[in-house]
Amino acid sequence: MSLRKLALKLLTPGCFKTNKPISDQKSQTSKEISSRRLSLSDVSNSSICTVLSDLSNSLIGSNLHIFTQKELKKITHNFSKSNYLGEGGFGKVYKGFIDEKLRPGLEAQPVAVKVLDLDGKQGHREWLAEVIFLGQLKHPNLVNLIGYCCEDEHRLLVYEYMERGNLENRLFKCYGGTLPWLTRIKIAIGAAKGLSSLHEEEKQVIYRDFKASNILLDSDYTAKLSDFGLAIDGPEGDETHITTCVMGTHGYAAPEYVKTGHLTTMSDVYSFGVVLLELLTGRRSVDESRHGREQNLVEWSKPFLKDSHKLDRVMDPGLEGQYSTEGARKAAALAHQCLSHNPKCRPTMSTVVKTLEPLMDLNDIPIGPFVYVVPTEEKNKVPAYRIEREGQAECEVVKNGKNGEEKEVEVKAKGRHRSRKGHRYRNRIKSLRSSTVYSDTALYRILGTGLYSPK
Repeated sequence: MSLRKLALKLLTPGCFKTNKPISDQKSQTSKEISSRRLSLSDVSNSSICTVLSDLSNSLIGSNLHIFTQKELKKITHNFSKSNYLGEGGFGKVYKGFIDEKLRPGLEAQPVAVKVLDLDGKQGHREWLAEVIFLGQLKHPNLVNLIGYCCEDEHRLLVYEYMERGNLENRLFKCYGGTLPWLTRIKIAIGAAKGLSSLHEEEKQVIYRDFKASNILLDSDYTAKLSDFGLAIDGPEGDETHITTCVMGTHGYAAPEYVKTGHLTTMSDVYSFGVVLLELLTGRRSVDESRHGREQNLVEWSKPFLKDSHKLDRVMDPGLEGQYSTEGARKAAALAHQCLSHNPKCRPTMSTVVKTLEPLMDLNDIPIGPFVYVVPTEEKNKVPAYRIEREGQAECEVVKNGKNGEEKEVEVKAKGRHRSRKGHRYRNRIKSLRSSTVYSDTALYRILGTGLYSPK
C-alpha cells in the first residue's frame, strides 16, 4: 500500500471502524444537523463516514445516495475511455447513467462521476468539502450532487450531468461556435445568482475558486457552480474576515487575499469581475502567449472599461459587433467596480444580479442577416434557396441553371443584389441543405435559449 493511501486511512478511520455504537453517533449527529447546517469544522476525524451517512438520510442533506465502487464501475462501463469527459485537479470525470435498476426510487438520468486521484492536487479534505457543502446547499445555480462513494481508499462523487460542459471550453475553445451576447449575459447572471446564494446563507460560504472552468452549463446554458473543494465557511459574529492559507487560481484571486490571506465574500466578487471580463473580451484571465501587458487581462483591459469610446477595443471580436452597446457599457462598468482594489468599494453579489438582469431586455443589439434554406423534394432539381434580411420582405430564390451551378443572392438593405459562385461557396451551400441557419441575435429574441437546446 502506498504512503498516500496509508495516510488517507489514518486520517479517516471513521470510514473503516467506529469507537461508539452507531445508533448513539447517529442520534447525536441528527440533533446537530437538524439545528444548523453542518460545516467542515464540525466533522471529527473519528466519525466522518458516520456523519456522512446521517447527512445523506437527513432532510437537510437532500437524500444523498451512498454508492459502492462496484455500482459506479457498472454505470461508467468500468470507467471506460468512451465515457471519459475530462480531468481536473480533483481527478478524472466519466459519464454514466443511473436508473431504478441501480437504486430503487432513483430517477433515471445521465450523471458525471468524479474519481479522486490519490496522487493529484486535491485530496480527502477537498472531497469531504464537496459532500458537506453540496450535500446541504441546494439552488438552481449550484450543480446537484446526487451521491458519493467512500469505500476503502476510494473517493468518488456523482453529479448531475451538464450537457454543455464548462464555460472555459465553450468560451475559449470554440465548441459550437462563438457564444452570442445574450447567452453570455445569461451565463453571467446564473453564475452571479449562484455566488449570491452562498453569500446570503445564514452561515456564509466563501467559494474561493470562482473561475470559468468551475462554471458548468446545461443544455439551456443555465450556469451552475461546481467544484466546492476549496469552499470555506465565512467569518462569524463580529469578525470581518477569516485568515487562511492562500488557495485558488492565479489570475482570479483577489489581490488583498493573495497578499495577506484575509478572506471575505468580497474576494469572490473580485473573481466574478475577472470572469465577467472574460465574457466581454473573449480572452483568458492570464494568457502567456500574448505580449507584455496583455498577458494579464485585468491589467490590460481595466483602463478601457469606464470609457465608452474605447470599450470596443477590448470587446470580443468574435461577437462581430452584435452586442448591446448600452449593455456592454453597463457590464464593463460593473466589472470595473468588482475589480476595485478596495474590497469595500466592490458591490455585493445580490447587487451584481440586479445590475445584470435588465441587460437581457435591452433592444439596441444590431441584427445581422440570416439565411433561410428551403429544400425542395422535386426530382432532378437543385434545391431552391431563399436568402432574407431581418425586418425586410425582400428575397431572391435561385434555382438550377443550364450548367447546374448553384448561386446565392444576397439581399442588402437598399435592395442591391450580388451573386457569388465558386468551389468554396458551393461547399457552404451543400452544408446548409438539411437545416435552417439564422442570426443568433434575431432568433434568441424569438426562441430564447431554446435555440441552443439539443434536438
